[in-house]
Amino acid sequence: MSAETIKKASAVYFTLLKEKVIDENSEHFQAYFDPDVRQTVLLLADESGTYIIESPKRIQLVVQPTGSVFATNFTHMKEKHKQIETKKHFHLISVVIMAFLASIDRNQAAKIRTKREGISYYALERRVNDLIMNWDAILKAKPAFGEEEKIDMKDVVTTWKYMEVDTDDYGAKKANRRTRIGLIASSMRLLETEGLIIILDRDDIPKVIPKQELFERIEYLYHDYDRYEMFKELMKTEEDEHAENPSN
Repeated sequence: MSAETIKKASAVYFTLLKEKVIDENSEHFQAYFDPDVRQTVLLLADESGTYIIESPKRIQLVVQPTGSVFATNFTHMKEKHKQIETKKHFHLISVVIMAFLASIDRNQAAKIRTKREGISYYALERRVNDLIMNWDAILKAKPAFGEEEKIDMKDVVTTWKYMEVDTDDYGAKKANRRTRIGLIASSMRLLETEGLIIILDRDDIPKVIPKQELFERIEYLYHDYDRYEMFKELMKTEEDEHAENPSN
């Protein structure tokens, strides 16, 4: 392994650490696909507990869920994102993000529609509410629901049910993290920070447009994890009337 190879590989890897994504227009993209450079970058990623996602037009760096020197737990998330105040909010934000992922990770038609039209905060709030009300009904019949999956369903359901329900006046509510729409906004900002979505119409009725990077992460990474598929199953509701047209 030459010094030049190590230099190029280090440049690629540390650019990925900083930017998270390198697209085809970057000089580092071409450098990465040199076999020796690629092997060195993959070695660096493996040693640090990170993972490279390769696609025809970009490469991404993500943290392996099994643990990493760059891993993000609740404490780190709280330090990085001020809107995450408690573990209850952390868990609720996780549910919101997972509900969003489940709504776009369906058939090809749904993917095309969400890339073109997006999903409004209010549509996502309705989806999360349908989901949690469904969980609430299940808990009444099965109090142990969620224990096997290591999810505190009761806490999630109770916290959501007692959050303030927003009116359509988003502008007056958007700064309030303790409202349902405020929670949706906080959750989507996390994905925006990762460069995975675009948020449009922030001052009116905001909506989320998933970027190709997010679809690639779902396809090349999340589908390999049983826990993601388990969560995706939990995201289903009995009457998911809004899933057919998530842009409303």
